[in-house]
Order: sequence, then C-alpha cells, then structure tokens
Amino acid sequence: MSYQAAIQTLSEMIPELYMRPGQPRRKFSLDEFRALLSALGNPQHLFHSVLIAGTNGKGSTASTLASILKSSDVRVGLYTSPHLERVNERIRIGDAEISDEEFGTLFFCVYETAGRMVRDGTLPQLPSFFEILTAQAMLCFAEKKVELAVLEVGMGGRLDATNVVDPLVSVITDISLDHTEWLGSTIEAITREKAGILRDGGTLITLPQAPDTDQTLREIASKLKVKEIDATAFVPIKVNQDVDPYCVNVMGEEIEVASPLFGAHQQRNIALAIAASAELAAAHGFPVTAATIQKGIRQTCWPGRLERIESGGVLWVLDVAHNPEGAKALRAGLSGFMADAHPRLLVFSCLRDKPLNELAAILFPFFDEVIFAPIHSSRATAINDLETIGIEMGVQSTSARTVKEALRMAKDHAQTGVVVVSGSVYLVGEARSLLLSGEIG
Repeated sequence: MSYQAAIQTLSEMIPELYMRPGQPRRKFSLDEFRALLSALGNPQHLFHSVLIAGTNGKGSTASTLASILKSSDVRVGLYTSPHLERVNERIRIGDAEISDEEFGTLFFCVYETAGRMVRDGTLPQLPSFFEILTAQAMLCFAEKKVELAVLEVGMGGRLDATNVVDPLVSVITDISLDHTEWLGSTIEAITREKAGILRDGGTLITLPQAPDTDQTLREIASKLKVKEIDATAFVPIKVNQDVDPYCVNVMGEEIEVASPLFGAHQQRNIALAIAASAELAAAHGFPVTAATIQKGIRQTCWPGRLERIESGGVLWVLDVAHNPEGAKALRAGLSGFMADAHPRLLVFSCLRDKPLNELAAILFPFFDEVIFAPIHSSRATAINDLETIGIEMGVQSTSARTVKEALRMAKDHAQTGVVVVSGSVYLVGEARSLLLSGEIG
C-alpha cells in the first residue's frame, strides 16, 4: 500500500486523547500493545533502548542524546512526537527520516495485523494513532538493525506505548502540570505516571526539580532499588539565555558545550543527555567519548524550539511552547536578544485543551502586537475566543483567516522588528514550511 494511503488512513483516526462528544474515553493497555507486538515478531526486543519521559524538554534531550550517539558511531534510532511538518519526522535512523515507501509498508503491516487480531478476537480494539506509529518505529528499528533506540515517551509513562521496552537508562526531564485530565491534577500524581518508565534495579537520570517532584521520584526509585544519577555536574554555574559556549568536565576531560539550541532551559536538557551518554559508555560499553559528546551536542538538530529563521528581511523565531512552563522558557529565551527589538510581534494560536488565559498572561504583555491565526485541527481554540482574551488583556491584536495571511501581516507590520510564532505545534509546523518555502517573500 502507498504512503498516501497510509497518511489518509492515519488522518481519519481520532487522536486518542480527544474523542468525539459522548464517546467513552479510551482505556490504554500495555498488554494489548504487547500482544500486537508479539504478532509482529516482538521487534522491541531486537535493540537496546533509552526511555525519556517528562513534561518539557523530552524532545530536546532525546535529539541531543541521539546526536551524541551518532557522533560516537552508534547506529541509533530516534522516535519522537509530535511532528512539525511530516509524520516521517517521528522515526529516524541517524539523521535520516523514515522514507515514504518504508512508512507506507510498515504502517499497513501494523494496521492490517491489528485488524486481523480484532476480527479473530485476540485484540478488543484497534490500536490508537500513537500505538500504531510506535509499533512502526519499533519494526523500523529492528529491520534497520539499530544498536540503540532513543524513545521519547508520548504523554505519561506508565501506560505509554513506548514503555514496553526494557531500557538501559531512563531519563526524566522537568515535570509540570499538563494533560491533567489523563495524568492527575497534582505534581505528585503526574510524577508517579512519569516514573512508570523506571525498572527494578534500573538507572534513572534526572535533575533536581520541585520538592514534591524530587520526593516522589526518590520514594519510587528507592522502592525499585534504582541507581540514581544526578546530572547537575553538567549544568553550567552561570546561566545565559542564548546558551553561549561553556565548559563542563565529562569523563575526566573538559569539553566545550556549544549547542545550536537556544534558551537557558536547554542547559538542563543538554546536561541530561551528557549524563545519559556517559552512563551508556561506563555501564554498557557504548563507544562514547568526551570528544564525541562535544561533537554530538554541536551537531544537534531539533527544529521549532527557539529556532531562528531570517526570511524577507525579518527575523522569525519559532517555538512550540504550548504549556505554561514552555511559555515561560520561551519568554526567558526571548528576553536575551529581543530587549531592544521593536516592534515585537507574536503570531499565536493554541488548542482548546490548553490553559489559554495562563499562556496569554505569560506571553502577550511582552509583545507590541499579537496576530491570531487559525490552525488545521478539530481541537483548535476558536478565533473568537482568542480575540476575547486579547481584548481582556488590553493588547493590540488582530486576526487572520489563514496562517499564511497571519505571516504576511506580521511581515508587513514587523519592519525591522522580530516576529515570534508560538502556541501550537500545528501553527509552528505550518509556519515553518511556509517560511522555508519562500512563500512569505
């Protein structure tokens, strides 16, 4: 079956977190997912893995770690979510996305196997959107004979489809309130879900966080006799917003950390990736050295995270901040190089399950003008609701009919200023494609 047929079938699937009104909420089961993988030959057992859970910074940490491993001549797979422009972005071998042909073949292998299992009663329901993509990734990594797969956990941890592997290392990034309707309404409850990726006698790499988070992680790690590794030694003492090069001691050598990822928050993500790669070398024999860590950090590619694009004489900054902690990190990162930039414009949209009032309170006052853009999602916040919050906050705002129109309006208004595009992965993905294609001029 073709790639286009696979994409069409995927697009018709309802995202598992947002069911139609009146439809019962999906119940996730790792036993069901394991049954599917068993029918596919248990690909998850054919490669080593690292699991990365958390609320913010998972993707940045995963991409940095994968880059370090690639620079160390490890055949590495990388599985992340969501994607910005093409679903193929989620499944990578080294620097290369899964090809269209491979994607279509593996999608229908998983989809048709699951369909047969539903018909013969060995599965009670078809896999979710995310489960199908996760199974595809594991098949791809097995077929391509990767030595190690870096797997970004999708949402929680305990019941996430990625959690069927037996990770050599588990990494937990910064945790905050998000997806509370699924994971719980307190930091403690959410932390327990994230900590579901830990194993008896396993290894946890993390950094100090809020007291409730740290206490919960310590309790769970102690019960499981987990080896805890604190990555604080790899965080620079002096914080700088642009992550200018700084030095840390790794494996007995001083290296220069020069990441293309902007923002002080990236220093924590990079530290976690350094600690994970050093542990993979020390405890599991992977050929990681101080030199390959330095090289891998420098070569990391993770678009849409404080990404800067020069186009049409305007500096565009793209960031997928879609929760309050992400918005705070974005604003902190912007303050480092936008202090004297005027006018400052924000192109904004978000999904309706996100805390719009809180996002607006963090971001809108920093800008001279906000332009609201509609996004292609059934879960999008209505433009009327965006306009209402703009009025309530007293910011200068206007609305566009399309993302392209919003970008053109921003370009016209920006003159020599800066335009930030943020609030939704859907928005950033479409805007990035338009800017790189030259359609905005």
